[in-house]
Amino acid sequence: MAAAPPPSAPGGPEPPPAPPLQYSVLLQHLVGEQRRPRAWDPAALGGIPSPPKSEEQKMVERAMESCAFKAALACVGGFVLGGAFGVFTAGIDTNVGFDPKDPYRTPTAKEVLKDMGQRGISYAKNFAIVGAMFSCTECVVESYRGKSDWKNSVISGCITGGAIGFRAGLKAGVIGCGGFAAFSAAIDYYLR
Repeated sequence: MAAAPPPSAPGGPEPPPAPPLQYSVLLQHLVGEQRRPRAWDPAALGGIPSPPKSEEQKMVERAMESCAFKAALACVGGFVLGGAFGVFTAGIDTNVGFDPKDPYRTPTAKEVLKDMGQRGISYAKNFAIVGAMFSCTECVVESYRGKSDWKNSVISGCITGGAIGFRAGLKAGVIGCGGFAAFSAAIDYYLR
């Protein structure tokens, strides 16, 4: 037996039936383009309220978020990391201090340390340049696009790799662009 419809009010028209729930509209409001971001206020949630930032704090934040500061920080970090990497690779290389004119002579400690220092400085310079180029281009791309997502690192990786590889020709520039972009995407995927 079918259930009888609810009785209408005496003398009035029947109310229209409720529209069916459309999941696509619901999804647009939950995860789609019509989703409204929530403002999380720690004071409203029972957290520790923070006082408003002073002008000095805002100025320091602006300076630390600038492209120049990010590039300088990446340059210094790349220099330190590259130097450590260069010294490490020189330490495990068996040809450090090797003299091709006299292959049976054992290199002195001074010669080995000199060679390790030269390799460390060389790697440090290269890492510093690559770090500064990548950081600066990523910051410029992020500022231009107005978004902070994985595409920024891929684009800047392509620009950096292409610029480095282009010195050896067009083919090397294209390969460098693809390689740096893929590496940047993998690192960004792993870190986010």
